[in-house]
Amino acid sequence: MNDKIILYHGSYCVVQTPDLSKCAAGKDFGRGFYLTTSKNQAQKFVATSIKKALAQKEQYAQPSRGFVNAFEFTPSEGLSLYEFKNADVGWLHCVVSHRKHDCIPGEFEKWIDYDLICGKIANDQTNTVITAFLDGVYGPINSDRAAELAISFLEPEKLTNQWCFRSSKALGCLKFLTAEEVCLHGR
Repeated sequence: MNDKIILYHGSYCVVQTPDLSKCAAGKDFGRGFYLTTSKNQAQKFVATSIKKALAQKEQYAQPSRGFVNAFEFTPSEGLSLYEFKNADVGWLHCVVSHRKHDCIPGEFEKWIDYDLICGKIANDQTNTVITAFLDGVYGPINSDRAAELAISFLEPEKLTNQWCFRSSKALGCLKFLTAEEVCLHGR
């Protein structure tokens, strides 16, 4: 991964300078600033961001207006990066361990030193399956069979990607390009 890549972030506001202290824990790849190569995916996330910002009474949140922020990513030397090529057992274990730290012994700790983790997004449509997996519906949570069964229900070929920038070093590889206003109708 040596080329420059354009990444997008959907938000209730313009985000020129991402701040890790404002990023929530318990997300798929941990606390971090999340982006995607899919502008469409970022546009869809604007509504979610607005809803959360309004619930938290963010000063600049407006019910029908958000932004798709575009960034150029240029990897730097020494950046600790892990890329999941597929939604597989390793990916699922990483996601569930970030959502519930103690669910698979030692799994959460494997990811602590990574500056950037990329892979498929576990979106709203996948949450039911992941919750069932965490509840042991498919079998013991640390078994490959349970994970493979859960993944078969996720339809991983239909999932878009996400990039989690987890450190200042990773954020330093981003250059803000522009913010495009998105108006949500019917709100």
